[in-house]
Amino acid sequence: MSGRPSGIVDGRLSRVVLDGEIPSSLPAALEADRAQAIADLAAENRFVPLTVKPGIAVHGPFVLHLAVQDGRLVFDVRRGNGTRLAVIGLALGPFRGLVKDYQLLVDSHLKAVEEGHAERIQAIDMGRRGLHNEGATLMRHRLDGKIAIDFATARRLFTLVCVLHQRV
Repeated sequence: MSGRPSGIVDGRLSRVVLDGEIPSSLPAALEADRAQAIADLAAENRFVPLTVKPGIAVHGPFVLHLAVQDGRLVFDVRRGNGTRLAVIGLALGPFRGLVKDYQLLVDSHLKAVEEGHAERIQAIDMGRRGLHNEGATLMRHRLDGKIAIDFATARRLFTLVCVLHQRV
């Protein structure tokens, strides 16, 4: 993690809130990924907003409201009491190809499970891991200079972007 501003204490998320309408009928695999990402983020993460006004002491942990609005991925970073600290918008375009590929893998996984193809399920899971890694690398690159996160946190946030993208 680079560029930790002075005055940041406890650079982590205490909670992640997915804003907007998330379909209640997510595929089981995607719902399981969403639940696992939220649980993993709650257990362990590194998250330091870098765009807070200089000289302001920012005490974490932070609450992240993650949303897709007007074709942008919005990171609304708040204190635990709801006070907004920073709003960072990223163009969703660079993520679209990866999200589309992720959805295709989720669909393939469902079909492989229905058909009982264990070898195919393993291959698809390896592909999903690779796609998560690619998404995490892109997430860290796009947030560079705005929010410092570790690779594991970036992987989990990419999963949540995939879930949010289901309504777009």
